Amino acid sequence: MDAACSHIFIIRISTACFKMKYWFYLGHPAHFHLVRNSFDDLKKKGHECRFIIKKKEFIEELLKENGYTYDLIVKRERKKKGKLSLIWIMVRQDFNLFRLCLKGKPDIGIGTSEHFSHVGKILRFPSINLNEDDASVVPLYCMVAYPLASVILSPVSCNNGKWEYKSIKYRSFHELAYLHPNHFVPDRKVVEKYFSPDEPFFILRFSGLYAHHDAGKEGIDLELANTIIGILSKYGKVYITSERELEPSLEKYRVPFRHSDMHHIMAFSRLFIGDSQTMAAEAGVLGTPFIRYNSFVGRIGYLNELERDYKLGVGIKAGEKESLLQAIEEMSRDDRYQKENLIRKQQMLNDKFDFAKFLTWFIENYPRSKELVKAKQILPEQLFK
Repeated sequence: MDAACSHIFIIRISTACFKMKYWFYLGHPAHFHLVRNSFDDLKKKGHECRFIIKKKEFIEELLKENGYTYDLIVKRERKKKGKLSLIWIMVRQDFNLFRLCLKGKPDIGIGTSEHFSHVGKILRFPSINLNEDDASVVPLYCMVAYPLASVILSPVSCNNGKWEYKSIKYRSFHELAYLHPNHFVPDRKVVEKYFSPDEPFFILRFSGLYAHHDAGKEGIDLELANTIIGILSKYGKVYITSERELEPSLEKYRVPFRHSDMHHIMAFSRLFIGDSQTMAAEAGVLGTPFIRYNSFVGRIGYLNELERDYKLGVGIKAGEKESLLQAIEEMSRDDRYQKENLIRKQQMLNDKFDFAKFLTWFIENYPRSKELVKAKQILPEQLFK
């Protein structure tokens, strides 16, 4: 048994007798997918696991579809503007979470959450912050979440700025916690519930751009959407999924997909086009070519890696409409991009590892796991393939 494996063996023996309370915060639907497999694994091992959520988009629907219970710290989503309003909302959520934790006494708080950072510090339990966005992209979040977080887990391509010293970097992506082949296999029968996967189709995604870091950022507007649909319609069917309310002229393209089916549908799509970061990355790791169009292009490390290093998709900055339409025309008419992406996807998987396996181990063995990775006595890329 080599040294790294013996470390894991010893830790597992030492923690096997303890039933722990692990609480997971979900502030966005993608966070559910990110932690779900680790949540299930830890629960199977006898630990008490609990979801804490705020009411945003379709998080509740996603949990209900999959049979999970949860606690709400915010019962109504409010989209008030201004920093004072954001501060008040954060304080209110902190207080609600504090009351839950005071009663439930979690051992560790996990998630992309400033609230666990604050409450964990007050009640003296550790918080593991999961984030893949560079500090320069989400500066406000970093300022309120990172100073009090116990540790930050981020991909190697993510720059956490002045908080790099408390960061653990890993050679994987958030999306590989749930779309790695160990956890996900595209199912044709799921797609057939809506339409035939044998006929070429395209997915258009419109994000709401509601978050504080989205202020002043551009995406796909109505005029551009109609132009894109005009191009795509020559080569296949067009289906829209949208975070924002759609204009009447676009409603006919919307399909009421079950939230849990979306990744199967994306996997069979010829091309994904959207102004969403997460769904573009999901398309990429599934091997589906993607085109991302928004103001964040070039600024987010993990997407730069998917686009520039693995060439699984293309990022085009908002305002460069001619480049966008040219890319759509070229990539929608030629299915070679799908075939090439399957090869590139495999190259990416060879370089990366199953993030869910690593996350489960890291949580269950914290804080020793943090010490081992920091000291490079455990190399996740070797042990969690």
